[in-house]
Amino acid sequence: MKCISVYTKNFAVFSDIYEEIMKTPFAENEEKEIEGIVVSESGEVPDSYLDRMRTKPDVVVMKVKEQNVTILQHGDVFEIILPEEENVIH
Repeated sequence: MKCISVYTKNFAVFSDIYEEIMKTPFAENEEKEIEGIVVSESGEVPDSYLDRMRTKPDVVVMKVKEQNVTILQHGDVFEIILPEEENVIH
């Protein structure tokens, strides 16, 4: 799973830029600024990371079902967890 970190603790700000983040292409470990907020491609995370984070009491877990995206909020960061893109050969 790919992780994109958004460095803000303000949910309203995160919500305002979420769609723009999702449309923005990121290279591996690339950092960009979107509307004054630092956003970075944080590489791959294992399935166990998501399971571990879900058990922590200070982590908020949100799911965007239509996109199969999980969002974690903890401290001053939101983490957008994107599923692996499947490569299907026809």
